Amino acid sequence: MVYAMADSQYFDTEIEEHRALVSAVRQTLAEPFAALVDACVASLKSGGKILFFGNGGSAADAQHLATELVVRFRKNRPSIAAIALTTDTSALTAIGNDFGFEDLFSRQVEGLGKHGDVAIGISTSGNSPNVLKALAQARKMGLVTVGLDGGAGGKLSENADIALIVPSQTTARIQECHILLGHMLCGAIEAELGYAD
Repeated sequence: MVYAMADSQYFDTEIEEHRALVSAVRQTLAEPFAALVDACVASLKSGGKILFFGNGGSAADAQHLATELVVRFRKNRPSIAAIALTTDTSALTAIGNDFGFEDLFSRQVEGLGKHGDVAIGISTSGNSPNVLKALAQARKMGLVTVGLDGGAGGKLSENADIALIVPSQTTARIQECHILLGHMLCGAIEAELGYAD
């Protein structure tokens, strides 16, 4: 077996780092998480939707979470209105070419968002220019703005009505907690809409 460099030590260290961060998230993010669930449920009940967006791994998280809501999370139930602004290659390439990378999500928010929707920007650094610009556009239009970020929060936390800042400087750990919080959000939304078991 090639993987021999103190196998169990590496394994244990990674798991322990993850466990410690999840514990910190539990202690610090319960209140903003509850506010996020309330905002999403209120929007959905009034005919609104949730917009997810981010770059790289955060783009994958945006797609993942929107899919959990549109298709299913825990059980079969009616589809829940959610869109990942990271998936339309024609829109992404046209916006990037005609306007610039910083407009990638703000242009879509402008066209697809409406007052009362929830815009969730995902950025491990909290400083992605295109995510910040999209949240500024969303706020201007009366959407609820949410930042899912890490570290010290960056500029994202300053531009969000609700900020969930994962207290870590390690990108991998932040992303692990983002998907945990995202899955928890999907489950909570299903429960609040009456689709729980």
